[in-house]
Amino acid sequence: MKRLVFFYLLLLSGMVYGQMPNKLTKEDKVYGLSKFWQEVNYNFVYLYKVDQLKWDELYKEYIGKVQESPNDYEYYRLMQRFCASLKDGHTNIYFPKYIQENVLNTHFGEYRFILSNVGGKAIITQINNSKKDELPIGSEIISVNGIATADYLRESIYPFISASTSYTLEDWGISKMLEGYVGTSYDLQLILPNGLEKQLTVTIAKSEEKEFFPGLQTRELLELKWYSNQTAYISLNSFSDWEIMEMFRKKNKELKQAKSLIIDLRNNGGGNTSIGKVILHYLTEDTIFYGSKSQTRQHIATFKAWGKDSYFYDLPFSPDTLGAGDKKLLRNKRIVVPTVLLIGHGTASAAEDFLIYADKQKHMTKIGEPTYGSTGQPLSFNLPEGGLARVCTKKDTYPDGREFVGVGIQPDILVSKSLTDFLENRDPALEKALEYLEKQKSEKLKVN
Repeated sequence: MKRLVFFYLLLLSGMVYGQMPNKLTKEDKVYGLSKFWQEVNYNFVYLYKVDQLKWDELYKEYIGKVQESPNDYEYYRLMQRFCASLKDGHTNIYFPKYIQENVLNTHFGEYRFILSNVGGKAIITQINNSKKDELPIGSEIISVNGIATADYLRESIYPFISASTSYTLEDWGISKMLEGYVGTSYDLQLILPNGLEKQLTVTIAKSEEKEFFPGLQTRELLELKWYSNQTAYISLNSFSDWEIMEMFRKKNKELKQAKSLIIDLRNNGGGNTSIGKVILHYLTEDTIFYGSKSQTRQHIATFKAWGKDSYFYDLPFSPDTLGAGDKKLLRNKRIVVPTVLLIGHGTASAAEDFLIYADKQKHMTKIGEPTYGSTGQPLSFNLPEGGLARVCTKKDTYPDGREFVGVGIQPDILVSKSLTDFLENRDPALEKALEYLEKQKSEKLKVN
């Protein structure tokens, strides 16, 4: 029976691979690998953390591997694995469009579900409406293709993901655990919330059903709502568009009524650091702001001939000081009240830069989970047949040299979301923020 199953899987694998494009020549594949290796050697700011002898040996090993890759998809998967060995969230390999449009991770024909990391477990947190009774939210995948989930992640998923922190690797790994090319099948073993086990085989195929349970959230750039005792909640969901600055300014008059403030950065994956900095100007009385200290590598050929290779160059660093025009613009518009900054694993890049600027604000308290732990300035370049790569060229730290890349910016009060919170649709970090601000108000009243 085992031999029959193996033959069936081999046949299915051949059918899937048969659908995959194979445009790249061996020369293309070696060139793409060499291009990435070269750019890393010249520009990757964290190369000093890499064992360079092992890195070069890995490159030589992959020269053979990429030439033997059976199709373009498997080639780019090898490229992603090669890149992931650098362990940096701003250094990545991306599929060309003709591959990406056939690589899915939430579509399985009649099934469509989203997996999330909840306490280190692969939990279904959203499911298409028609299957919500068969696969209730809270169901856990405990094995994939007969391999325990933790082992499957470690062996088959984590090695392909570029991440700077272990918890981001785990988050991304679980969310992409069933990603694959159209036609790929998985045998799953699950435990349902009622404790019963379920076997299920799913095959990656575009799902036509759009409605999820619970429904998918659509987020505006900026969202504002009010809680009791004049506590304003404002979510800043991206710093990628200056429109959020205009939206914030339009809400300024209303926000001036707040006695306390919650700023939610948990879904802010970054963008333009300057946008967050300008918004922060409205949230403090300070006129001098200290952002991150930055370094990049500098390569001088003669120095390399002398045996110095490359060295770090400190990028210009000076505090941002408000000019007379900015002070006039901000007059009577600042909102300086007890403030909670909600942060989490999704708080990344320019949103982390915002937190660096806000680091010394005594009226601000960070609640939630550690941030993404990766920022910098990526250098982007093309790979064969429309692939894309990027390499991080800038190292950022706190002004005093403390590192947050690779460890994340830590909350002052740690609050994580449990499986029960998911099932009951609770937001424990927000609840803690409201409780904390209420306590602050009570203590202030006692003093007065």
